[in-house]
Amino acid sequence: MTTIADNQRYPPLRDYAFIGDCHGAALVSRNGSVDWCCFGRFDAEPVCHRLLDYQNGGFFETNPLEDYHSSRRYLADTNILRTFFHTTAGQATITDFMPVGHRPGSDGESGSTALNAPCWLVRFIEGVQGHVRLRVRYRPSGAEFGKYPLTLHVTPKGVVSAEGPQLYSGLGFTLVDEVAETIVTLKAGNRYALILTPEPVANISVADDADRLLNITHAFWTEWLRHLRYQGPYRDAVSRSVLTLKLLTFAPTGAVAASPTTSLPEVLGGKRNWDYRYCWLRDATFTLYTLIALGYGGEGARFNAFLTRCLKETFPKVQIMYGVDGETELKERHLEHVEGYCQSQPVRIGNAAYTQRQVDIYGEMLNQAFLYQILDGPLEPGECQIFSELADHVAAHWQEPGHSIWEIRTQPRQYVYSKIMCWVALDRAIRLFGEKQPWCQARDAIYHAVLENGIAQNQNYLTQTFAGTELDAAVLLTPLLGFPIARSTFERTVDAIQATLSEDGHVKRYQTSDGLSGDEGAFVVCNFWLVDALLFLNRREEAMALYERLLSQTNDVGLLPEELNPKTQAFLGNFPLALSHIGLIRSALILDLYDAHHLKNEQVFTTDSARQTTDAMGGLLSSWVTCVDADSSSYDFSSASVLPDFWTG
Repeated sequence: MTTIADNQRYPPLRDYAFIGDCHGAALVSRNGSVDWCCFGRFDAEPVCHRLLDYQNGGFFETNPLEDYHSSRRYLADTNILRTFFHTTAGQATITDFMPVGHRPGSDGESGSTALNAPCWLVRFIEGVQGHVRLRVRYRPSGAEFGKYPLTLHVTPKGVVSAEGPQLYSGLGFTLVDEVAETIVTLKAGNRYALILTPEPVANISVADDADRLLNITHAFWTEWLRHLRYQGPYRDAVSRSVLTLKLLTFAPTGAVAASPTTSLPEVLGGKRNWDYRYCWLRDATFTLYTLIALGYGGEGARFNAFLTRCLKETFPKVQIMYGVDGETELKERHLEHVEGYCQSQPVRIGNAAYTQRQVDIYGEMLNQAFLYQILDGPLEPGECQIFSELADHVAAHWQEPGHSIWEIRTQPRQYVYSKIMCWVALDRAIRLFGEKQPWCQARDAIYHAVLENGIAQNQNYLTQTFAGTELDAAVLLTPLLGFPIARSTFERTVDAIQATLSEDGHVKRYQTSDGLSGDEGAFVVCNFWLVDALLFLNRREEAMALYERLLSQTNDVGLLPEELNPKTQAFLGNFPLALSHIGLIRSALILDLYDAHHLKNEQVFTTDSARQTTDAMGGLLSSWVTCVDADSSSYDFSSASVLPDFWTG
């Protein structure tokens, strides 16, 4: 049984900040403890995993011996974290980063994806004023998440282990109960460096190498962010979110991880704990929509190459996720010896959902290809072939059931959002490659099937499944994807979702049985989708109030989790989550676009014929709106690309 005292050992997820090098990642708590760290790959064996096992997990901690309070921030326009410790006697700081820079010989846009990273973590400790006694403690995780403990040795160079990571530092350490410790008194101007590496490094010069890597890393991030096209009123929040998305890209292949963590629970003590350190095609394409539209075409090109390679491995089967190096098997297993965050078990590595069939991903992939060609294209011949074959597959198999965008672990069903995304797949294929009779016929058939089976009789709202009555927050995306739906139907859908799926002002994904025990929090991105839907319905004040409230719920360094507890605002689920930050960015862009260009949707809906405006809202470059008369089944797909001035810079 989990007790309050047990859980209080674990810092709230809000207390963590995220650093990385586009290879691996680390989470640093407000008290200066690295409680999660994977080098080289997001899904590597962790060097620190106290996040999932406070008693036995590895950590690298630095904080004052006396009572203190802390504050922190990222250095402007970077992913370099600085934490400030304030005591009655003085002030000290620690600076944490994972070094990254241009690979030698790369330049221009390619340099933003061809990265050089030693896969280290660097920490500076520095006295600012007065004097502060800091204690540094270090215990790395053993193999298999600490199942096989490491033996530590103290040397003049730092703390070493024959079997694993090394901590290089000139500070003198001692071993106390298998933890390496040292205490240093910092006066103003005192500055020391520590470097944590996954394996021994020859000829390392801690002070010189740390300073050199700090300068390189700072230059890389500030240069990379200068390409950001968005200059709207939410630039600070958008900048932090886009830097977070970049950290989640895996530089060696172009893959995008959904999150850097595994098994952080959707409810404390619950069993809904999943490994998100892999590349979900859906999340990755959403990320790339965003990055490309914001000015980062190099990332889009790298992901297209990764996607094509993955599809060739498994085609005609398309997995919903792959490993960040293209692995096709992600077998799920439980680590029984790991306590879990706040005693939430099981702790999982791998994800069994990779075997599920989720037909919506075809639409997301073809939409991403469409975006890439419009903004950064053209596609390579091999990419054109594989995307065309995907459309052929959708035309032949769209009627088959699936497991939904939410990976529901029950029998496959006919999910409305999945059918809409099949429509998107064929619509984008037609725009990319021209009209093919099977594509056109299937697209029309999907459209009519959704109108006939995906709208609740007598209540006129989009349902979760064909012939059902339950709701699903995913359908909030419908008009922004260009699917031709009557305004009255969509308005009823939004109202029904607000009335049924909202708890204390936060939208949950669905309420149907999903084959799993326990509850979950409010899914953060669904709330941003509601912002977009309200703008679509010209309910700007309501949308703005919701967006501002969502921004206020980021933590002190601008990060968002997978879910929120609607009552307490506590962070839940894996953290940070790419999808949440994509939602933040896209809603900011749609708000800006709405205000700057006065897109009044009533005008669109009152046109005599259906009309579609294609633009780059939120990096999606999908349809802002496709309109049909409420009593008509005809629609028109002709459109032109609209790229507002603020977008093109």
